[in-house]
Amino acid sequence: MTEAKAFDRVADDYDRMRGGMERGRQAAAQLAGDLVPGPVLEVGVGTGIVAAGLAELGHRVHGVDLSLPMLSRATERLAGRVTAGDARALPFRDGTFDNLVFTHVLHLVGDMPRALAEAARVLRPGGRLLAVHGDPAADPDDLVAVLDRLAVLQPPRPDTPERLDAAAAAAGLTRLRHEFAPDYERATTPRQLLESLERRLPPYLWEVDDETWGRVVEPALAELRGLADPDRPRVQQWRVHRSVYAKR
Repeated sequence: MTEAKAFDRVADDYDRMRGGMERGRQAAAQLAGDLVPGPVLEVGVGTGIVAAGLAELGHRVHGVDLSLPMLSRATERLAGRVTAGDARALPFRDGTFDNLVFTHVLHLVGDMPRALAEAARVLRPGGRLLAVHGDPAADPDDLVAVLDRLAVLQPPRPDTPERLDAAAAAAGLTRLRHEFAPDYERATTPRQLLESLERRLPPYLWEVDDETWGRVVEPALAELRGLADPDRPRVQQWRVHRSVYAKR
């Protein structure tokens, strides 16, 4: 299953289960201060929530994504400014954009160094690359405990700060800043998380086999079903890695 086809199947539920425009606006507010004047490209724009948040802040934003169903939702927010394309072969001329944004997508592109090289190619000299990447984390609670049990199913992340720095340097990008800082706040109920996991919406569950599902996932689902107050939201502040690079 390609990543694009996998996202095709979750497009209808993606916004509802991932926080929608509220989350997109929070992420955009965190990114906006590092942008330079000029057009912005979000690679892996998905349904367009972050790009639309940046547009609301006054930026000219374009988006590119492999998944056509995801792009159809982004089109509703960014009419005329979305394009189908691969992060490893962007359909834009050299030096088209002053800013390029990757938001929680570098672990999915298949070849991160190639994606960084393409990003550098379409950036103008002095342009900025902003990346939200790596494993997010939140303070412990009963839902985070369930997610921690499922962490064994997640493959090693290619988008660690160290690996991203190396790929960026090879692409001719200079790191200006890195931080592990609050990104978004989200209120999730046990019932909502249960639905998300049962429907295999997180990417790391897409290809879990039946044996592993029964051995690892079902006990986690049973723990969720047993939690008190299944409709009481648990408010979580998630922290992420954010890195900013400049094209030399």
